Amino acid sequence: MADAFIIMQIGNPELDSVCEQAIVPALEACGLDGKRVDKHNQGGLLKSEIIGLIENSDIIVADLTNERPNCYLEIGYTMGIDKFRNLILTVREDHYHESPNYKNGGPKIHFDLSGYDILFWHPDNLDDFRQELEKRIRRRRAIITPVAQQAITRWDEDWLKSHREIATPQLQDTGKSGFMEVCFSLNQPKTWKTQQELDEAARTSTIETFGWPIAVYLGNRNEYKPKPKADGIVAEIKTDDNGKYDYWTIRRNGYFYLLKSIFEDERDPSKLFFNTRIVRVTEVLVYCARLYNRLEIDPSTVVNVIIKHGGLNGRILGASNPNRMMIERTPCSENEVETEISTTLGGIEGNLVELVKEIVSPLFTLFDYFELSGQILEEIVNAYVEGRVI
Repeated sequence: MADAFIIMQIGNPELDSVCEQAIVPALEACGLDGKRVDKHNQGGLLKSEIIGLIENSDIIVADLTNERPNCYLEIGYTMGIDKFRNLILTVREDHYHESPNYKNGGPKIHFDLSGYDILFWHPDNLDDFRQELEKRIRRRRAIITPVAQQAITRWDEDWLKSHREIATPQLQDTGKSGFMEVCFSLNQPKTWKTQQELDEAARTSTIETFGWPIAVYLGNRNEYKPKPKADGIVAEIKTDDNGKYDYWTIRRNGYFYLLKSIFEDERDPSKLFFNTRIVRVTEVLVYCARLYNRLEIDPSTVVNVIIKHGGLNGRILGASNPNRMMIERTPCSENEVETEISTTLGGIEGNLVELVKEIVSPLFTLFDYFELSGQILEEIVNAYVEGRVI
């Protein structure tokens, strides 16, 4: 049962009766546990407990009867933390200046609250007050309670599966065991772009710093250029001379999928080059930021990124640069590793080094607990951003 907090004068027999006969029953009828600080104090600091009850309650019923300063103070705090919409004000009807029972010089509603919607009660008709308060609580909760939303599904598994089933056999047909798989998805709000917009964004997002870029765009050859599909664009590049394979697709809602062969299989299939993996992961993240920037996605949007490396079993960690000396390590005994991160699009730029480290560290750990110096990783990342591969 959700909590409700009752603000009112304490120790007044009339108000105790109003609370017991009308306010608490109305709250309970709406599925709320009405709490009053004198009844539910846990033995802590009273001020702290009141603040906690205000902050954590779905509904706050505040009675203005008898102009108690502490009640006005607690109402002011409720408004100050932007919970006015959770607040229902009540008062004995003789506090209203237009009531026939109003007395000049008697208790009244203070000017700063007199313009608000206030529910009046009369001590001789608490049953009507209870019923009206119950209606008001139900209406208020219907307005302020957000509609239950389905949990955000970050990945459309059926969509991913359909593209994996196309690309994986083609990659295996090359005879190369290594691969890199990349997925992007956006949290709400989703985008919905035309195929032409996706094609233009893909063409202008590739980064030509190292080898075939992530989501390589070969628009000069008809068989390789991206093809428009009902739900996005798809490109597949497969070469017979060196066994390179790239398959990538962008869905109209911003989903991105890539499966590609790895550089190491062209140079030395027994190795995985740590510096090449850092470069490729850096490229993936920069490409991600560029792609969504060109699709005009708000930088505050959260993007989910999965990067999987496969074909690792039996490989030894090395470096593509012969000047980097590597200590011979035990071959990897796992075949795949996958890392998922979530960040805002704007956060990729400011946290690029940290994000790259978060992705590559689980990969490197599989190679006899290899842990790279943060300085070296940062140098590789920064050099790539500057257009150099070291």
